[in-house]
Amino acid sequence: MADAAAARVDAPQPRHGLRIFWVWLVLSVVVDVLIWFVWGPHLPPGDMSSSAASQQLDVKVLAVVAAPVMLLIYVYFGYALTFWRQRDGDEEDGPPELSGAARAQKVWISVTTVLVLGLFVFGTVQLVSPAGAGAGEGSRPAWKPNGKPLQVQVIAQQWLFTYRYPAYGGMETTQLVLPVDQPVQFNVTSLDVIHSFWAIQLGVKADAVQDVNNVAYTTPQRTGGFTVRCAELCGLWHGAMFDYGKVVSVPAFESWAKSTETKLAPDTKILPAYALTYSPNEINGLAKFFYQAGTNGAGGGLYGSNFPNQP
Repeated sequence: MADAAAARVDAPQPRHGLRIFWVWLVLSVVVDVLIWFVWGPHLPPGDMSSSAASQQLDVKVLAVVAAPVMLLIYVYFGYALTFWRQRDGDEEDGPPELSGAARAQKVWISVTTVLVLGLFVFGTVQLVSPAGAGAGEGSRPAWKPNGKPLQVQVIAQQWLFTYRYPAYGGMETTQLVLPVDQPVQFNVTSLDVIHSFWAIQLGVKADAVQDVNNVAYTTPQRTGGFTVRCAELCGLWHGAMFDYGKVVSVPAFESWAKSTETKLAPDTKILPAYALTYSPNEINGLAKFFYQAGTNGAGGGLYGSNFPNQP
């Protein structure tokens, strides 16, 4: 038996590393192509806006980088189970130590270092180039988009969002309508507890905090509808705090904005002048405004008129 074992050790060994490499390389190319061209275009949040497209690109790049790393683990594991498993009647221990792997160690350290540093650079560029889109990074964002964006104030309250357009007389409406191909600046605040404004398909998410203005930018790139949800547990009817917005052509937006401004002019007079934040206790007639505007908001209180009394 000893002679047979010695013969097996002295027998020429296949180039296992080269086998593993070629199997891994072929699978990595196939999987990365499928991720980028087949799976990638369907990844959320999609490409409806500049911020959404940027986030989709981030996920695609991370998936393309991560897939070969995971495949290397799976290929090596599968190869080991196939070719290095214990054979029937073979009860010998393996060699007490392994040597000669310096090249593999250098390659592994070099590749992982390049990947980490490359992703660091990519992540930094992606943070800067979309101007912090969707980040909601406070009232003074580090990076801003070029040009003059359309300002839309998002006012969260239990349990709905209202939207104020300072460029159109300061009107406040429950409808979120945006023009296509025009930068938008969301000024997100709250009248009561902490909420979170999440325009899902636009890739925009910003916390809504009382007396705080959180800014987020995006540029809608195609027309269509999108969903708005509150992403912060804000009370009993948190699950019902959602609505739908839409992106329309520039002429359609102008027509809607001007007609809505005229329609809401009597209600807008009740509101205070446009400001980045509001304290509900200092706004006289806010409840009257919500009633006349039909928004059914709580106006800084605990519950709106459309919700039953709660303990």
